This record gives sequence, C-alpha cells and structure tokens, in this order.
Amino acid sequence: MYRSGAVMAWNVFKFCTALKGLGSIMILLVLAVVSVTYYAVVITNFGPGLAAGDLDSLVAFFVLILFHFLLAMLLWSYFSVVFTDPGGVPSSWRPAVDEERGDTDLLTEFPDDLENRGIRYCRKCNHLKPPRCHHCSVCGRCVLKMDHHCVWVVNCVGALNYKYFLLFLFYTFLETSLVTLSLLPHFIAFFSDREIPGSPGTLATTFLAFVLNLAFALSVLGFLIMHISLVSANTTTIEAYEKKTRRYDLGQKRNFEQVFGTDKRYWFVPAYSEEDLRRMPALHGLEYPSKPDLDAQEF
Repeated sequence: MYRSGAVMAWNVFKFCTALKGLGSIMILLVLAVVSVTYYAVVITNFGPGLAAGDLDSLVAFFVLILFHFLLAMLLWSYFSVVFTDPGGVPSSWRPAVDEERGDTDLLTEFPDDLENRGIRYCRKCNHLKPPRCHHCSVCGRCVLKMDHHCVWVVNCVGALNYKYFLLFLFYTFLETSLVTLSLLPHFIAFFSDREIPGSPGTLATTFLAFVLNLAFALSVLGFLIMHISLVSANTTTIEAYEKKTRRYDLGQKRNFEQVFGTDKRYWFVPAYSEEDLRRMPALHGLEYPSKPDLDAQEF
C-alpha cells in the first residue's frame, strides 16, 4: 500500500509539473493563432480591399475596425488573466470565529480539531483557509475562490482574475465568430470551380485561419455558456463539482455584481473601479455574503 501510494503521489507530481511546462507552450500557441489570423484577415484578404473604392472597401473597413477592436480587448483580457495573481491567503488572515470566541492562536491547534469546529484548514500549506478557497496542486498553494487551473493562461483562475477570464472568453468568442463569418466566402470558394486569386501560401493561411477560428468559436461558446450559468448561481467549477451551489446564491443581479462589480462602465473591461474595490469585500476574495440558513453546511 505504501509503495502504491508513493507511486501515485509521484505520478501526480509529474503531471502537475508537466502542466506548468505546457502552460508556457500554450501562450505561444495563442500568439501563433492570433498571428495566423491577423495575416489572413488583415494582410491577405481585407487590407488590400481598402483600396478598391467601392462597396467592398466599405465592408473591408468595417471588418478591420471591428477586428482590431476585438483583438485589442481579447489580448488585454488575456494578459490580465496571465499576469494577475488569482489571490493567495494572507498570513494574517483568521476566520470570523476568532473574534467571536476570543481565539488568538488557532494555528497551534491540530487540524482535526479545527475542522471539527467548522474551521477550514489546508494540510498541504499548513494554514487556515478562507471560505471558497482551495489548494491548487499545479501552483502548489491555496487560491482564493479557486475556479480551476487553466493551462491556456499558465495561471489559476480565482477571485482576483475570474472576471478577466470571463472577458477573455467573451471577446475570444466574438473575435473568432467575426473571423469565421468574414472568411466564410473565401472558404466556400475553395470548393468551387472558379479560379481563386492568391499564392498557395496565402490561400493555405486563409484556409487554416478559418478552420482554427471556427473550432475555437464553437469550443469557447461551450465554456462561455457554462461559466455564465456559474456566475448566475454565484458558484465556481469546483463548488459545482462538489455540489455546493446554493450557499452564496443571492439572486442573479447580486451574483453578477460580485464578479463584475456595480460600476457599469467597468463591466466590459478587465479592471474595477476604486469605489467597487472599496465597497465590495467579495472582490478581494476573503469575505462573501451568504444565505444564513446554509452557513453551517460548508467548512
């Protein structure tokens, strides 16, 4: 049994290490897809159309303006997820029960005793865990309101960057849908009998860009729908898996505001207003209002 357990632990460790290495490759893959798409849309197909001086030039102008706007928002959201810490547990954090009971030295107690009192404790990090906090084996630490570890962004998705991740999905879906629709006539032309202008390289790039963007649009749409349902219920992927999906559900409006804030000017950009950051503790990942009758169901 001990040998089997040791082998399993070693395999998990190697898997987590592999995920870290894979993440860096995935960032390069994202940039590669963006580069191929940019070449196909701007350089090959719609950029030259600006000089046509007819209706086609107007269409090309509209497509290019929308394409560049969505691309800028996509990359802004993407790198905000990559470079924003999802939220770690402050060393000074103590649960509210400390103040109520006058406890000042909970860390000297045994983990079993703490958990019996309803106080969450991470046995890997050896510290107390705030509500909705989970340990990430890839990052090797506890993450506030952890949703999942995403290899595409080489980071955990948690309390402090979940909004940015949702905006990344949103703008990725809009951008890939725009590219798919824009290149659809060119893709259909591949299967017609008429001669298609362009070199073999540009034609291959257009074909590849269409297929890639169509695949990403369909896959991202599924993730986007899933996360919209999670936000509407004020839950995370982990909590949904653990079937803890009701405690923090305060109604769709308040659930939405706990992720995106109350200032409408910031809803579609990867940032928060200073007012929201000051007034809403949930945006910092340590305190969450919950239904009183369900407070005792989770620890």
